Order: sequence, then C-alpha cells, then structure tokens
Amino acid sequence: MTNPQRWTRPVATGLLAAAVALAGCEERSPQTASPASAVTTPPPADPPPTRSTPSTRAPGLFTEITTEIGLDFRHQSGHVDGTHFMAEILGGGAAVFDADGDGNLDLYFVNAGDRLPTDATANTAPNRLYLQQPGGVFRDATAGSGLDDMGYGMGCTIGDMDDDGDLDVYVTNWGADTLFRNDGNGVFTDVTEAAGIDNRSWACSASFLDYDRDGDLDLYVANYIDLDPARICTDDAGRPDYCGPKAFPGVTDRLYRNLGEGRFEDVTAAAGIAAAAYAGLGVVCADFNRDGWVDIYVANDADPNDLWINQGDGTFLDDAIILGAAFNRHGQPEAGMGIGVGDPDRDGDLDLYVTHLMEETNTYYRNLGSLGFDDATGAVNLGEASVGLTGFGVAFFDFDHDAALDVAVVNGAVGRRPQAMTSAAGFLSDYVEPNLLLRNDGTGRFVDVTPQTGGYGETLELSRGVIPADLDADGDLDLIVTNIEGPARVYRNDAPAAGSNWLRVRVRLAGSNRDALGATITAVRPDGTRLIRPVIASFGYLTAVEPEAHFGLGDAAEVSRLIVDWPDGRREAFPGVAAGQRVEVRQGAGQPASPDVEADQS
Repeated sequence: MTNPQRWTRPVATGLLAAAVALAGCEERSPQTASPASAVTTPPPADPPPTRSTPSTRAPGLFTEITTEIGLDFRHQSGHVDGTHFMAEILGGGAAVFDADGDGNLDLYFVNAGDRLPTDATANTAPNRLYLQQPGGVFRDATAGSGLDDMGYGMGCTIGDMDDDGDLDVYVTNWGADTLFRNDGNGVFTDVTEAAGIDNRSWACSASFLDYDRDGDLDLYVANYIDLDPARICTDDAGRPDYCGPKAFPGVTDRLYRNLGEGRFEDVTAAAGIAAAAYAGLGVVCADFNRDGWVDIYVANDADPNDLWINQGDGTFLDDAIILGAAFNRHGQPEAGMGIGVGDPDRDGDLDLYVTHLMEETNTYYRNLGSLGFDDATGAVNLGEASVGLTGFGVAFFDFDHDAALDVAVVNGAVGRRPQAMTSAAGFLSDYVEPNLLLRNDGTGRFVDVTPQTGGYGETLELSRGVIPADLDADGDLDLIVTNIEGPARVYRNDAPAAGSNWLRVRVRLAGSNRDALGATITAVRPDGTRLIRPVIASFGYLTAVEPEAHFGLGDAAEVSRLIVDWPDGRREAFPGVAAGQRVEVRQGAGQPASPDVEADQS
C-alpha cells in the first residue's frame, strides 16, 4: 500500500553527524452487522468467568485477587548472597494467552531457576503454566504441558508460527532459547532444533512478525550483552553491585525468516540487522510509518535505540537517529528497557514510551507523521513521576474506558539505590520500588493516579513485567505484574464508571498469520474520534499477550465504523457495531478502502 506519509530518508547533515558523535549512551446484545458476515461475535467461553458487578466493587481503581484466583507462582533467580550475577536482576517475563483452546486466557511465567547458571547443580524450578478453570480460578498445569523449560529464563513471545490455529511460544534465556510448538489442549513440544533456531546469546525480549508479507510469522530476538559472569563491579561506595551494560560488549540481534513447514532461516545479515550490535532489552514490531510494512523498534540499554524501517524488499534500515527515536531531546542515549506503543494523543500515529533508569525519566516519543518523532515527555507530563524510579514493564491501555489511553509502568532498580525505600531485610531491600499508573486526561496529557490503585502502587517490589488483559472477560483490562524473587500478582480492574463502554476486536486472516499480526485497527466513534490499535503480541518488557484490540469508548454506545489496515497492505472498512461485546473481523468481508482516505471519512 502506498501512503503519502511514508518517511523518506534524508541525507545526514553535518549537524546530525555532530549530534551523533556527541551522544554516548454491562454487556449489550450483539448488533446485527450488514452484511452479516462482515463482523461476527464469537461464542463466549463455557462457562465464562464470574466477577462482582460495578455496584459492589471496592472503591480503589484496582484490587489484588492473586490468592482468590489460585495463583501461587513465585519467581526464582537462584540468587546467592554476596554475589551479583547480572542476569538475575533482569528476568521475569510472562505471557497471557489461550494455551489450551478453551476460549479463556491462561498465564505463563518464565522462571530463571533455583540455581545460578554458573552452578553445576541441576535447576529444579521450571517455567510455569496456569490454565484458567470455570469460575475464573487458575490451575498449575505445568506438569505434562511441555512448557517446563529449565533454562535460565528471561522473557517470551507468542504467535502461530506453523499456521495451525493455536499460539506457539518462544522463550528467551541466558543461554540457548527454546521454541515450543502448541499441539493443542495445553500440550507443547520443543521444536527448537528442528526449526533451525540456534540463538545462544543472552536474549531478552522477542517478537513474532511477518516482515516480508508472505503470510508466515518470522521471529525477531533482541539480544543483550556478552556477559562475563566472573567480572565484579562496584557501586560509587565501592561495594559489590550489579554491573552496567557498558562493562561488556553489545550483541547483534537475530532475525529469523519463516520458510514454512516449521523451519526458520537466520537472515540477520541479509536483512541488514547485523549493522548494529547494541544492548537490546525491549522490542515492538508495528507499522510505525503506515506504509503497509511492519517495522521494528528496539530499546537499547545505554546505546542509541534502533528503529528498523522495513524497505519492502526483505531488508531494513536503522533510521532511529534520522527520525528522532534514538536519543532523548538532549541528544543522549538512555538506558532503554521496555516499550509502550499506542496513540494516546489520538492523532492517528503510533507513539512510543520507553522506560529508563532513575534520574533519566522515561521518554515519550510523539510520532509526527512524515517528520518522524519528537521527545514530548515534558509536554505531556510523563517525566516527573518516573525520574526517581527505574522503569521496566510498560503498557498503554484504557483502564477507565474514557476513550483515552493511559499508561502503566512497573519499576525496580538494577543498582543499589542511594537510599533504600524499605527497611526490610534481604538483598532486595536496596532495589525495590513502587509501580506507577498515569491517567490520560483526554487531551494527551497525563496525571499520576497511583495513590488510587491500592496494592498495585503501594507494594514495594522488584517488578519487571506488566500485562493488561481481560482475564475475567468483563470487558475491562486487569493487570498482571511479575516480580524478581517475588510473587506474580493479578489486579482486578474496578475503575470503569457506570455508562462507560468498551469493545474488543479480533482480526482474522484466512490461512497463514491468522491473527493478523502487524495489522492496525481503527475504531471510529459517532463523533468522528478515531482510536487506533496495533495488532501485536509482544510489548513492554519480556511480555506477550493474546493479539486482540481493546477499545474504551466513553459514552459512545457503538462505533460507527471499523477500519483495518491488513498486514498485506490492503485496507478494509467494516460496518459499525454496538459496544459491550467482543467481535471478530475477517479479511475480505468488508469494503475496500483507499489508503489515502482518512478513517473518519465516509
């Protein structure tokens, strides 16, 4: 598809070159769509999970329900007192997806282990799978699932890499990664070797994508550094502490092309990805310039971020510097950890929010269309709350259904804090921090509402991943939080006010890439407001979620139209639907729409 907004690649000027040199581091009845086949409402899971009604909810925005739903996962890092193995402070990934095909969302947690990988003793603490049961409780189904990976785990991603209709899992490790094929009914098989995947670098985040638009899901892996476990680092007071990324060389990321039949080919060099070797932590794959081709954004730790722009011929160019998404507004690289992606200013472009080390602030890159990105952190009030914290997991989501994207950030230090935030004993006391919830006021500016979130914002932990997901199928997004050497926690969303509406949309392709990863969905409200969502599985830090779009609609009882920009470059318009339901949209059932026509035009 052709779009006049496609970014061009200007010639680097002397000023740009100098800047680079200076930079261091209540559900409604479904509405009948016309035509009837265009938008369908899937049957609910049998039986659906239950929850309290709005009139009986607790007064806070979120309520912790971890124990009530039977979740008992506790992350283990293998920490040994007196040592500071760098990888132990950076793990804690998770995924929320339907692992067994029953229509309910399940939980998968990546564990590091009860032994450090430098210990010859065998690890006995695997990754854990929890399947959702009737009534919304979870059962530990790890045994016999095949997902009990024993590697020193970091994160994971999900995607239907073999086009059989269910979601497969890729786990990143300090050491060899693992690809698990979903065989159905909650059973998985390790197919790493057979698939031809052999990433033995320290990998953190990963993402499935269809970069070449052949219908098969390819795989991008963000590698971190070449760690020497024997190296000892110290803090400013001379005490042993975790090393920073600059103590070791960065490692090139990997891009694997799906050849079909369960096989992958390493095309890192051929695609141009080998041109960089930075300390990669977060990755998001989406069409940032709206040209119909999926791009790749990587958050690097103390290195310039990468924005790999898809050239449409199997290759990429890293245009992060030229497009203003590599450094902060002062021309400095920052400690990039996690990536939030969304359109909080509702201008039709995907913006980025990257989490960082304390004293740096997190950075909001506003997408200016053909002009690239601008660091607008201060302008939207997204810096002040984060400056004293080290952010990792991050997600844009509309928690209160007011049609404006909010943002959740979870935090935890990677170096000993100058002043501990707790007097509790244990090595974690020097690193724990509170989490943040920032509400969009409707104008694209943010207000810190963390004090209204109860345990989510009060508990001091070493948090790493945060996933918004509608676990209880009531239409609003709950929060799943992972913690280093601590319990995973689930917070039920009690925020949406009476009269606020929502819509969940799943897009489908026939045959390959059935979940349409890489698509962009636009919901048009009756007042003409356009709400866009990328169809992605991976985001934030080390986390993945079922690829479905959630829209808060405010007082709108319907959307007047749905527009889908499909991964193959085609655009379709679909008739409006009533709010308060989950719908599926299938390619070919809508009306072709010109890519040059704005989504809010009739």
